[in-house]
Amino acid sequence: MSVDELLAREEIRVLLASYNMAGDRGRLADLAATFAPDGALMGRERLLGRAAIEEGLGRRRTGAAEGPDRQMEFVRHNLTTSLVTFENETAARGRTYFIVFTNIGPDHMGVYVDSFEKRDGRWLIAEREVRIDWVSDQGHTLATRAQSRA
Repeated sequence: MSVDELLAREEIRVLLASYNMAGDRGRLADLAATFAPDGALMGRERLLGRAAIEEGLGRRRTGAAEGPDRQMEFVRHNLTTSLVTFENETAARGRTYFIVFTNIGPDHMGVYVDSFEKRDGRWLIAEREVRIDWVSDQGHTLATRAQSRA
């Protein structure tokens, strides 16, 4: 493994952490900035571009979504196993497991399936699919719970 690849891996690790920490703190513009300008976030819906990502996630945080989402008082996304493979010097793919804790304890868990691109000297998320594998019966997100059982 080259020094350049080690540096790229560390940049991507920081990118992954930045996405989750910004989201947990409600800093949606910072979260959206981890994506390429034309990046995509896919989960409950497909959000294309930074503005759409910020707006779409903001609807859930402000209570525009129905159900228990509005009752969440505390949230922490914890990243666990992560594997990144490089296609070339400016493109990589990754899978990262996560578990989310809220005020009820373990809330839900799943995997991020990512495509990363290096643009203007910076690694960014080009595309992220959020796959939910498990949701607590007391979990805060009805849509997430329905998605995990589909």
